[in-house]
Amino acid sequence: MIPVQGLQGLRVAVLGLGRSGLAAARALKAGGAHAICWDDNPPARAAAEAEGFACVDLGRQGAFEGVARLIVSPGIPHLYPEPNRVVAAAWEAGIPVDNDIGLFFQSFATAEWESFDVAPRVIAVTGSNGKSTTSALIHHILEHAGRNSQLAGNIGRGVLDIEPAPNGGVVVLELSSYQTDLARSLTPDVAVFTNLSPDHLDRHAGMGGYFAAKRRLFAEGGPDRAVIGVDEHEGAFLAGQLSEGAVDDRVIRVSVARKLGGPGWNIFARKGFLSEYRSGKQAASIDLREVAGLPGAHNHQNACCAYAACRAIGIAPKVIEAAFHSFAGLPHRSQTIGEKGGVRFVNDSKATNVDSAVKALAAFKNIRWICGGLEKEGGLGGLADATETVRKAYVIGREAAGFAMQLKVEAEICTTMQAAVASAIADAEPGDVVLLAPAAASFDQYDSFEKRGDDFASLVRAHLG
Repeated sequence: MIPVQGLQGLRVAVLGLGRSGLAAARALKAGGAHAICWDDNPPARAAAEAEGFACVDLGRQGAFEGVARLIVSPGIPHLYPEPNRVVAAAWEAGIPVDNDIGLFFQSFATAEWESFDVAPRVIAVTGSNGKSTTSALIHHILEHAGRNSQLAGNIGRGVLDIEPAPNGGVVVLELSSYQTDLARSLTPDVAVFTNLSPDHLDRHAGMGGYFAAKRRLFAEGGPDRAVIGVDEHEGAFLAGQLSEGAVDDRVIRVSVARKLGGPGWNIFARKGFLSEYRSGKQAASIDLREVAGLPGAHNHQNACCAYAACRAIGIAPKVIEAAFHSFAGLPHRSQTIGEKGGVRFVNDSKATNVDSAVKALAAFKNIRWICGGLEKEGGLGGLADATETVRKAYVIGREAAGFAMQLKVEAEICTTMQAAVASAIADAEPGDVVLLAPAAASFDQYDSFEKRGDDFASLVRAHLG
């Protein structure tokens, strides 16, 4: 646990008592603060009360008297589409609003560090797609290199739930836009921006607000090194804003769309090869084509970002390359479940938006595509030019018929995962890939993309025997 510093003896309110909220309450208590808690869900309040925390309705009149700060869980809107009533009440009372990420950066460094030979580091990863894989890959590389590493944030453990860093330790954080948008303190040593595509637009009032939330990790924190995917205009803009000039190697530019030139620090992937260039000269090259855990151009971007972050803290290229080959990938992200009769089964249930589905489709040939679910804002137009490798679509979800009508490939309306998997298996031929890449949220049929992916995997494993 990371005890919260700077709030000793003060009353601090915690709104939302899920994983991050309860961890924040515990860390506040460990640091000497007095946490008062609230969640609209009675079982969540009961769990907090069982640990000895007082639960007070923070929306009632006078609830913020004597309160020094409000800590808000990431799933609770603080601005758009409209502020939560408790957040609005805190503003009215003049109370600062923060989250667990802000508390972490406020509290991570301790007096004990003065005796360390090597100060601990924080690598923070944000972006629209690839955050989890990139974060997990960085963590894997660090462990392979013998470095003490902890994985936290939007993946792994809550940020305040991890152990205090030892001498030379590294914390790898995956941070969503919900987390970067509100944190009052953001001071990573290395910050990574993977890419940007439309997502969570209602929560940020459009693409401008969404990008602004991601940008805070770099603009507020001033990392020593910034790894920036520059294949979108926003990434190119961000890299330009952070750099003092063409030779400024504090910014490491990453691309999977083109070879990057110039005298700076550039890392790119072309035709399956990762290349590192510094001062206009090639420093390293890695063949990614046979790295089983990182299939497709989107995973090659993840590899480039992870490579850059690890190079920024001194990990050697050969060590990184060896770690790539032992990386198994993450569940629900281009995860191979198995193969039978020459047919490969791949679970990419995390492809919850059009952009991530496009990248999944580009990674394979001869695809039997299982797709559909709760359609996100913006429609499916972005899929039009991405289905050349799709032999047939098998559409699930309550609105499967409407989803199927928007596709430019042969589509079978299956509605359920069971029917879709059965039809895809019946149609599949040797050399085909049965790919779950929904291009939609899961909530019309499942509690989460994980549950959706688990259902697919369970049905496939029953077929594999």
